Amino acid sequence: MKTFVKFCGLTEPDALALVPEGGAAGFVIDVPASPRSLTVERAGELAGQVAGGAEAWAVVVDPTAELIRRIFDEVGVDRVQVHGKIPDGLDFLEIHHLVPSLPVPTSGSAAPVPDLPPAESFPRVHLDAAGGPLPGGSGIRPDWSVCASLVQKAPGRKLVLAGGLTPENVGEALSAVGPWGVDVSSGVESAPGVKDLDRMRAFLAAVESWERSHA
Repeated sequence: MKTFVKFCGLTEPDALALVPEGGAAGFVIDVPASPRSLTVERAGELAGQVAGGAEAWAVVVDPTAELIRRIFDEVGVDRVQVHGKIPDGLDFLEIHHLVPSLPVPTSGSAAPVPDLPPAESFPRVHLDAAGGPLPGGSGIRPDWSVCASLVQKAPGRKLVLAGGLTPENVGEALSAVGPWGVDVSSGVESAPGVKDLDRMRAFLAAVESWERSHA
């Protein structure tokens, strides 16, 4: 599969086996309001079970530099996805492995369109819906036309589309936005925080089907 696929908000080992080679497993860390939140220790246990051909990502909200360093050191993730402010006091290598989550307006919203951060500092950028109550997993869809404009302004950038994606609409999203990757959480769940393995498989099948039709 050429499209980067991230399954986010994973909390149990059985879902890890479905993370595709070249994709990523996402672990929400230290976000008490999220039904997918894990402790640093539990995230470390799960991250150690991610297959070698996939990445492990942490997902955090307004973290301190201390928390980011602890996650890199103790969880062993490849990247940390940051919702909110990126803290001061990080070195270049740490910043280079952060993935800022840009709050993209929803359709019909008057909210401002965010600027992409510099590619030399942040090679990957996450696009999610603005105004959601949680860091992902809210099922709220950003304005795909805005996301597409960001993708078009930055050819070659590794932009990951999130927000309201499901097995049923991911092909449409790939056509409309043209992102480098996609990120799904609630769209493959049977209940908040509970991944549905059949829906995870269906999501991957939908991405593969779209790729075949656009080869």
